[in-house]
Amino acid sequence: MSDRPDDPDIPLAPFPTALPVSPFPPLEGEAVPYLETADGPASGEGVSADPMPGRTGPGVADPVVATAPARTPPAYGVLPPSVLALGRFAFPPGEPPDDEGVAARDRRWTSRILVVAAVFLLVFNGVSIQNWSSQQAPDWMTTTVRRLADVWTEQMALLGADQPREVVREAYERARDAEWMGEKE
Repeated sequence: MSDRPDDPDIPLAPFPTALPVSPFPPLEGEAVPYLETADGPASGEGVSADPMPGRTGPGVADPVVATAPARTPPAYGVLPPSVLALGRFAFPPGEPPDDEGVAARDRRWTSRILVVAAVFLLVFNGVSIQNWSSQQAPDWMTTTVRRLADVWTEQMALLGADQPREVVREAYERARDAEWMGEKE
């Protein structure tokens, strides 16, 4: 599923279903960690509940650890990598959206961008509405829009939202009026 036909097909599921065999086999008498066993958590064979493998025999649980109360999980983002890896296998990502889902996502994104741009222009460039309404023929609608625009620009000026527009306008006028090299006088 690629834009280029020369690329090989890559499976959509990003996580492997089987763990690869470790290139570092356990030493003699050492317990095999859970993530590297082929069978998963066996109830005695090759799994040690002791955090220091080799100190006790395989499958022998420490009675203090077995009877200890459960701890509060650490804060989000402080999880060890092994727990994060288990989370990826326990909660794999969903299937990719179909064409209809992609189109809906794109429409939502476009709508949000248009709303943000309109609000941005309304706050920082309300003078343009005033200018447009003053150029139209006077009737009920344009007069109402002009009056609303007057009140809006006054309120935005009190907030200081008109300052960026004025700075850009002054910079443009200075550049336009400046004498450039090579101009005839």
